[in-house]
Amino acid sequence: MSEPAAKLPFSWKVRVYWEDTDAGGVVYHAGYLRFMERARSEWMRALGVDQMAYKQATGLAFMVRDMHIDFLKPALLDDELLVTVDVKERRAASILFAQTITKADGSCLIRASVRVACVDLQRMRPAPIPPDLIPSDLIL
Repeated sequence: MSEPAAKLPFSWKVRVYWEDTDAGGVVYHAGYLRFMERARSEWMRALGVDQMAYKQATGLAFMVRDMHIDFLKPALLDDELLVTVDVKERRAASILFAQTITKADGSCLIRASVRVACVDLQRMRPAPIPPDLIPSDLIL
């Protein structure tokens, strides 16, 4: 495992572009879902997991099972944001993440808990997460 991946929370920067906003220049609520999804994907990449190769080799993928979001403040056009990923719990077939989105000045815009399930794509059923996929020292 690379050194940056071991440090939690994992963080990923994103800038708000026109495509992320409504006509008033405010991030549309679904945009935050994309930002959080991308941060979780980058977290996996930092762990050395190539998700496409993993899917092809195992037939497994992660899907959002449950999500709770607190929309605290809006993000605006051109804001630089920091999206964090913290592993809070790992069960046999799911992982619970705590995620935040903050502005460059440190103000928190979004707090979310996201549970993803490991799914056997052929059967579309939950499947055990391979024990070596998420190192136990990453779980808070």
